[in-house]
Amino acid sequence: MSSASWHARISCGRDTGAGFLVTEQHVLTCAHVVARSDTETVAVSFAHGGYEQVPARVVAHGGWDGRESDPGDLAVLELDRPVPMKPAEFATPTDAYGDPPRRLLAYGFPKRYDEGTLAEYRATAQQLIAGEWVQLESWAAHGQPLAPGFSGAAVTLADTGRVVGMVSAAARSPEIRNGRMLPTQIMARYWPRLADLIPTPTYDQHQKETLRHLLEHLEQLGCPQGFSGARGTARPAPTDPQTENTHTPERLYQDAVGPLGPPLPPHGFTSLWDAAWYLLSEVQDPEAVTRFTTRLADFVDDTPTRTALRAWPATPQPHHPAPHAHAPAPAPAGTAGPAHSWSPILVEIAPSGSGDGAFLVEVSAYNGRHRRVVGSRRLPVDRVRPYTLERIDEAYRELELGARELIAFVLPRRWLNTDVAHWQRSADDDSPLGSFAPLVVMDLERRRSGGLQHKLRQKWQHLDALPTARLHRIDCWSVGQDQVKLTIGLRRDADMVGFATPPRADRVRRLFQASLNAAVPVMLWPRTGCRGEHRCGETADCRGSEFLDRLAAHLSNLPPRELPRHIHELRETAYASDAPEPHWAYDLALLWEDPECLPDPAGYLHNPVG
Repeated sequence: MSSASWHARISCGRDTGAGFLVTEQHVLTCAHVVARSDTETVAVSFAHGGYEQVPARVVAHGGWDGRESDPGDLAVLELDRPVPMKPAEFATPTDAYGDPPRRLLAYGFPKRYDEGTLAEYRATAQQLIAGEWVQLESWAAHGQPLAPGFSGAAVTLADTGRVVGMVSAAARSPEIRNGRMLPTQIMARYWPRLADLIPTPTYDQHQKETLRHLLEHLEQLGCPQGFSGARGTARPAPTDPQTENTHTPERLYQDAVGPLGPPLPPHGFTSLWDAAWYLLSEVQDPEAVTRFTTRLADFVDDTPTRTALRAWPATPQPHHPAPHAHAPAPAPAGTAGPAHSWSPILVEIAPSGSGDGAFLVEVSAYNGRHRRVVGSRRLPVDRVRPYTLERIDEAYRELELGARELIAFVLPRRWLNTDVAHWQRSADDDSPLGSFAPLVVMDLERRRSGGLQHKLRQKWQHLDALPTARLHRIDCWSVGQDQVKLTIGLRRDADMVGFATPPRADRVRRLFQASLNAAVPVMLWPRTGCRGEHRCGETADCRGSEFLDRLAAHLSNLPPRELPRHIHELRETAYASDAPEPHWAYDLALLWEDPECLPDPAGYLHNPVG
């Protein structure tokens, strides 16, 4: 502290205050010190650098309106040339407080002290006044009080000389030895560049600077529709967190901290950066800010920016192929892979519940037991397919090079016959999505049920102990059987269920529901064909029975855990067939659910789809 040369004396016409150097060409002070900068000359001199004055101009401010109680009393001065001295260094925002209290020093320039003088103070408490200031009280009953000329002075730790805030006001009466400090985390709200210099847990200067540039670039591109607030304004206009706008800073903050996290600050947020900085500097959960950037990315249309937001704080690295000798060999056809051998891309689609025909879509990528949300949005029906396909493509960036991808659609029960396997993979690729990677569907209602998830785990434990799985057939002629009895019977004996008809007719849908409620882990059926509205004789020729015959022959000796891979290969054959008639498996649908592969169905209670 004794040799710090970065303490500055600020002159603006006849007004004098203090300031401090933060870069070789930028000085911080109070906005009220340079309130007349439009008509008066601003000059800066340094306490230990001689009395030469350096001209300066105001290049940024916090939006202070001229009254003592107005927030944003911060001004950034740019010197007309760099100065050859080391700038101030900053402490972490919480270092100003302690028990016993930390001794704080301020270096100001009151009347008759042109060379400057020190005042000793301490922070009364960490609690902010009006979300803006920290109260200061004198360290001792004697000594230099805060007075005109201290405004803009850096408040430093006496033992390290690092900055924790800036003097912004003093008591009107000299007999009352207290004042106010603008803490550094509040100062950075008004001048985002300052945040790069303030130490924060977990994230370093480069990572914060990268995030700041991303958010500034996003503002230049045009904020997401519905965003309110603008960087640099002193009076935020926070959006009601209960509104439909899910991408305002307030809603993004709430998504990041969760329902049990810290509440919204009273001042709201003036910008995306304001919310991000609050998470960095004042929320203890270090993962909250990454959840913020991931959620924000879903509302960004610019692909490079969206990718960078999801990758932050790391920089996306290209995947480099491993040497061929170390490449993982495919599992033998007759052996079951480990429980977590798949790396699923999970697609959850459900009605929004708002009654306007909108849908909630969420796409996630799994690596082992780690799940990362790639996109989550409420959409009109015509945007569901293109949005889903775009996010599936992006989800591949989250998978390791050797990962065994599995695209899993979680759909409401009545939509399980949707032809997602036939969706065109992308705008530039007409091939079916089911030919690109193993693809399965899952039942949304069953994923939400703790009881059925438990039964599914028991089923897989049983299947893993068997050399092959049994296929229970439900032919056209058997669609009239009792639903409850079928549920009980399948729960006891069935490993896999094959339907001869798609679940479109009421009687077939009832048996389909019975199979789902029986926690059958694997179900297969043709998406088109006989509707099951008639009862074929048991020995009569039937397209559905022929389908089941071929299916049973194909599944013979195949391990259930590897069915997604084998069905994918079968689909490739069917889609590429040149035969005049469609291949028997052209419309084959596969419902396959292993809870160990997707280990967190309880998350449905908290995510937007649930």
